[in-house]
Amino acid sequence: MNSATWLVDDGASRWVAKSVVPGSRDQFVAGLTVAGRLQRAGIPAGAPVPTVGGQDVVAVGGYPLALLSWVAGDALTGESEREQRLIGVTLARVHRALAAESIEGVARFHWVDPAAAHLAVRGWVRPAVAAAVEAVEALGLETLSWGLLHTDPAPEAFRLDPATGVCGVIDWSVALAGPLLYDLASAVMYVGGAGRAGELVAAYLGEDVLTRSEVERGLLPMLRFRWAVQADYFARRIVEDDLTGISGPQENEKGLDDARRRLRPDLAAS
Repeated sequence: MNSATWLVDDGASRWVAKSVVPGSRDQFVAGLTVAGRLQRAGIPAGAPVPTVGGQDVVAVGGYPLALLSWVAGDALTGESEREQRLIGVTLARVHRALAAESIEGVARFHWVDPAAAHLAVRGWVRPAVAAAVEAVEALGLETLSWGLLHTDPAPEAFRLDPATGVCGVIDWSVALAGPLLYDLASAVMYVGGAGRAGELVAAYLGEDVLTRSEVERGLLPMLRFRWAVQADYFARRIVEDDLTGISGPQENEKGLDDARRRLRPDLAAS
């Protein structure tokens, strides 16, 4: 929702051109740096193709623009157990590949402020977000395993090349250091929640990136926090009337209501 993309095709090769709003340039550059590191580690990630001057990002019409390498394959849906296992394994391998990497300008977890003005958009939002923040911080964030995160590992970010069997991961728009559980919780959220993500979690655990005890202790509070992140995100978009990447305000409203149904299922839709 925070970017625009175009397919670039010269008949023999493909790329993706991606642009973000000017205020997101620094994080965009940092995220593409992560993609480059990951691709060099052997996981296709849509790394930037530098200009003849060696720049990964240039300004076009005032907007940051990058040309990204094409990641072959089909986007996953996460609907089958097989795809869930592939998401879990691939996410764990991404975390392992980035474990020793350090990126200049990386942001740090977390950014949700329960006192933010935009959380007044609906009466339920601020209390629900504050409670989720309190619960995740009670874990002792410093006791969790940290690393560079994808931050939004939806199934469609995973692309499986049927010709090679290789699964890549795209959409590296930010660079964030935080608990690896945040990425795992995000992946779980996208496939329907903890009750539907058993294969995904088991596959992730099978790669020995996180211990079972850490996942059992922290996954549910982190999943709750992930829904609070969604509430915070769409509340801000609604207040600012931000329609970037969507067809109309109803999509922002739906995003906020999806968060409400998870954070405050006792409340009727507003």
